Amino acid sequence: MGFSFCVYSDMAETLEQFLSYLKVERRYSDHTLTSYRTDVSQFMEFIGEEYEVDELMVVRTVMIRDWVMRLMEQGISPRSVNRKLSSLKTLFKWLRKNGRIDSDPSAKIKGPKTPRHLHETVQKDALDQLFDLSDSPGTFSELRDRTVVLFLYSTGVRLSELIGLCDQDVDHATTSVKVLGKRRKERIIPLTSEIMGQMSIYMKLRNETFSRSDFDSFFVTDKGNKCYSKLVYRIVNRYISLVSSVQQKSPHVLRHSFATHMLEAGADLNAIKELLGHANLSATQVYTHNSVEQLKQVYKQAHPRGQ
Repeated sequence: MGFSFCVYSDMAETLEQFLSYLKVERRYSDHTLTSYRTDVSQFMEFIGEEYEVDELMVVRTVMIRDWVMRLMEQGISPRSVNRKLSSLKTLFKWLRKNGRIDSDPSAKIKGPKTPRHLHETVQKDALDQLFDLSDSPGTFSELRDRTVVLFLYSTGVRLSELIGLCDQDVDHATTSVKVLGKRRKERIIPLTSEIMGQMSIYMKLRNETFSRSDFDSFFVTDKGNKCYSKLVYRIVNRYISLVSSVQQKSPHVLRHSFATHMLEAGADLNAIKELLGHANLSATQVYTHNSVEQLKQVYKQAHPRGQ
């Protein structure tokens, strides 16, 4: 136990320098930094206990491979193992870039295969039904909740982007909104007249309810404080449950629904990429797979010889 603590202490400085690089130069979010800290710390503890290694500079490929095997034996999902391995690969690339190691011991390590799955989406007619059900919300919280769900579906923004939205980010003149995405990258998303009108009504009632117009964020709690993740999750879960039986009822499902419905309506894949704030087109191309799978299901159900 004492040795493990000593090992961690010896390697802690390197970890902090690495995390500082991710925060300052790569502009990673606090949530992402926490994941990197957890993943790398777990690896450090493993090599300290199993190999009595107290420096990352002497790590060998076999040690990383053994760590991956240990994670799999513990029942960690392939997706989670690959995420942890990705964190480690980023670390060793950084160490080599800075001349601290001559070769990357993680370069030849391949993660376990992950089963390919479709993103769950809420059907378009179900969402139309949902918004029809809540045309005339009465209280402030009812109006806010409807606006939150409609905004998520109308823009495809991430949960963190919705929470970070401020009044000044909404441009009424150009009917658009500015959001701050991953790595603090800004993008502009156009707004429909429907969501623009909804947001204007919400702002008016919000200002009247709390007798002020200076808020820390655009969406606020029932007490006028900054909105938080669990509140948005509860709102989305409750609304989606009214019209859909999908297992996942999270804000991200509305983001998937936004992208899938845009693609099905003929939107260009590159345009969807920009709206979603994806760094690479490959992240957006998963939605083409979604659409193909849906077409297969329609074919099987409708074609005389589809069974």
